[in-house]
Amino acid sequence: MEQILDNAKKDINLSELPPNSLKKDLFSLMKIGIVNSNILTTFTGIWLAIRLNNLDILQSLPKALLALIGSSLIIAGSCVINNFYDRDIDPYMERTKNRPTVTGSIKPLNTILLGIALLIAGFITLSFTTMMAVVYAFIGAFSYIVLYTMWTKRHYTLNTVIGSISGAVPPLIGWAAIDPNLHFVAWMLFLVMFIWQPPHFLALAMRRTEEYRAAGIPMLPVVYGFEITKRQVMIWILCLLPLPFYLHQLGLPFIILASLLNIGWIVLGIYCYRTKDDEKFSKLMFIYSLNYLTILFISMIVFTLPF
Repeated sequence: MEQILDNAKKDINLSELPPNSLKKDLFSLMKIGIVNSNILTTFTGIWLAIRLNNLDILQSLPKALLALIGSSLIIAGSCVINNFYDRDIDPYMERTKNRPTVTGSIKPLNTILLGIALLIAGFITLSFTTMMAVVYAFIGAFSYIVLYTMWTKRHYTLNTVIGSISGAVPPLIGWAAIDPNLHFVAWMLFLVMFIWQPPHFLALAMRRTEEYRAAGIPMLPVVYGFEITKRQVMIWILCLLPLPFYLHQLGLPFIILASLLNIGWIVLGIYCYRTKDDEKFSKLMFIYSLNYLTILFISMIVFTLPF
C-alpha cells in the first residue's frame, strides 16, 4: 500500500486543489449528506417506538428532538474524525480530493478538536434521553471510527460489512431514546439497514474502483474483481427478501410495498447482470439502493400515521 501511495503522490499537486468556503468546508468535514440521510432512519426509530408503544406524541417530542440533535452531532463528529484519519489517502480519490483536510484550509489539529467536540456535545445531548441511547450511539461511533476507519478499511475487503454496523445503529438510537427496552421491530430496522449497506456501497465501489485502487483501499472489486462483487451484491439483496414479513406490525400495505421494492431490486440486478455491462450494473444498482431506502423508511412512517 505504501508503494501505491508514493506513486500517487508524484502525480498530484495538492497546491492546485481549489479552496472552499468555511461553510462548505465544515459541511464537507461532517459529511453532511450522511448526517442528513441518518436523520430519516433515526426519526423512523423514534416514530415507531412512539406508535408501537402507544405513547403520546407531544409528550415524547422533547426526547425525540434531543435524540435527533444528539445522534446528528455524534454522526458528524465521527465523520470529522474519519476525515482527519483519512487525510493521507483522500487526495487520490476524485470525490474526496477537495476536502479541507486535503486542501489544508482546515488544519489537522482543528479537525480532530472539532470531531471530539461534536462527539462530546452529541453524547451529552443524548444523555438527556436514556442511557441506552448513549450506549448504542457509542457502539455506532466506535465501530465507525475504530473498527472501520482505523482497522478494516485499509486492510480487509470485509471493511464494507464492518462499516455497516455503524450505519445500522441510528434507528436503535432513535428507538432507545424513547423506549430503552428495544422492541423486536427495532432490531429488524437495524437488520434492514445492515443488509442494505453492502450492496449500496459495493455498487459505489464498482464505480470508483480505480480511485480506491490508487488510494490503496482493498475494496472487494479492487481485490477480487467485478464478477465476484456483482455476485455479492445479489446475495445481500436476496437477504432482504424475507425481512418485510418480520415487520408485520407495520401493516399489510407496508409488507406489500417492501416486498415489491425487494423484488424490483432483484429483477433489476438480474437484468443488469445479464447485460454484462459493469458500468450499467453499478450505476443502476446504486441509484436504486438510494431510492429503495428512502421509500422504505418513509413508508414505515406513513403506514403508521394515526388516522
